Amino acid sequence: MTTLTIKINERKGLGKAIMDLLRSSAKESNVIEFVETSDKEYNQEFVKKVLKSDKHDKRVRIKTEKLWESI
Repeated sequence: MTTLTIKINERKGLGKAIMDLLRSSAKESNVIEFVETSDKEYNQEFVKKVLKSDKHDKRVRIKTEKLWESI
């Protein structure tokens, strides 16, 4: 068995047609299996750092109007 990761833009006509073809093929046989994954999974170390920093009061607030000046 081979596993492929394919990113298809379903908003475009060709991408939608490809997804329709793959979905209909998967329904008709057991040759294709869809494994859904989320792109929104975060690195656990990053999550720990964000949660830890949320507990501290040492923050710098920058107004959005002056964002580029602060960089």
